[in-house]
This record gives sequence, C-alpha cells and structure tokens, in this order.
Amino acid sequence: MSFTNEEIAYLRSQPVLRLATLGADEQPDVVPLAFEFDGDFFWVGGSARSVLDTRKFRNVQAGNQRVAFVVDDMVSFDPFIARSIRVYGRAEGPCERVGIVGPGIYMRITPTISWSWNMTGEPVGSTWYEPRRTIHQAPGDK
Repeated sequence: MSFTNEEIAYLRSQPVLRLATLGADEQPDVVPLAFEFDGDFFWVGGSARSVLDTRKFRNVQAGNQRVAFVVDDMVSFDPFIARSIRVYGRAEGPCERVGIVGPGIYMRITPTISWSWNMTGEPVGSTWYEPRRTIHQAPGDK
C-alpha cells in the first residue's frame, strides 16, 4: 500500500512537518521543518553546509535512523475540523541534491507506516475521526 491521491495532495499542500529524532542520550527531539514529498520519499534539509551540524542530522548520522513526523492543520475550531498525517520512517543522509530550497544537503526519509485522519476536511461528529493506517513498502520493494 502507499499514500492515496488525497493524502498526496494534502502532503503537497502543507509547508511544514514536525520531525522527531532520537539523540544518543535517548532524548527525543522534535523540530518544525519545511519539507518536500516526491511521491516516494520525504526530504528535509537546506542549502547551507551548516545543516550537517543540526541535531536532526547528528542524530541520524549517529545511527538513530528511525524517525517520526506529523503534518497537520486546523481547518476550523467552530466547527472543529482537524486533518493530519502521522508517519514513521527511516532517515538516511546526508545527500546532496536540488530540493525545495535549491541545491543543498538533505535527509531522505522513507515512510514505513502512516496514519491519516480526515483528509476530506469534515467536522468532527459524535465520534473522533477514524484513522487510515498504511504499511508502506520501500520504493525498490514494490
């Protein structure tokens, strides 16, 4: 399975994800980041070499490649309408590529499991939004 067309459209419409990595001291660290989704992989990074000194890159390069992130938004508080995709994945990098901010150093995240809620943007009813859970295969394993 993979992301639905609706989920892909949502991911491409959102400018920020909140990425969690795990440090050597087992302290989770979360940071909001601009991202790019190419249909298979998520990419985060930047044009300056100093991106290699960020905690997220240090954590992944230290061998903590399992990551998690959320892409979400609040459409409305009245009525209450929230949308979200949560992703578990495996990060690799650094990679040199041309990305969302131009040529630079990026981390590639391969999704392994995702959950999405309310891609249609409906108000919450008498029960909370039902999540859609997907187990993803690596692009070479399809």
